[in-house]
Amino acid sequence: MKFSFCPDCGAALEPRDLGDEVGVPWCVRCDRPWFPVFPVAAIVLVIGPDGRVLLLRQNYISTEFRNLVSGYVAPGETAEQCARREVREEVGLDVDDLRLQGTWWFSKKEMMMVGFVARASRTELKLSSEVDGAEWVEPSEAIRLVHQSAESVSRILVSRCLEGRF
Repeated sequence: MKFSFCPDCGAALEPRDLGDEVGVPWCVRCDRPWFPVFPVAAIVLVIGPDGRVLLLRQNYISTEFRNLVSGYVAPGETAEQCARREVREEVGLDVDDLRLQGTWWFSKKEMMMVGFVARASRTELKLSSEVDGAEWVEPSEAIRLVHQSAESVSRILVSRCLEGRF
């Protein structure tokens, strides 16, 4: 979100250069900058003990493609804590060996995605109400079931799994 008015006092913001940052929205009245803010979400490729990966069906996201576990980072929470919490909430699993894979800008929703790979020691699932279905599939099958765009973090993480890059 880009600010046009100061969230504290309501004054119109003026562009100001701050060091290397050009045109930062500045409140003259409060004497402070208002940098753009955006949501951050964790996305997790969960790998089972047999090497299969977990895909979710969440109709509110897509009826065509499968998804990985994901969710918004809460205030005061790290991306790692969010990743573990979302896996526990959405599918009832605790994960081990959580590994950061990178960050990606998801332009469709103007948000930062923090990608992880994690291992689960069991495969029995307890789905939350926001998950319409879930299944363990071979990575070679998963790559065909996730969104196919080059920007798809799900596709990037499954591709890395296929290549053994984590």
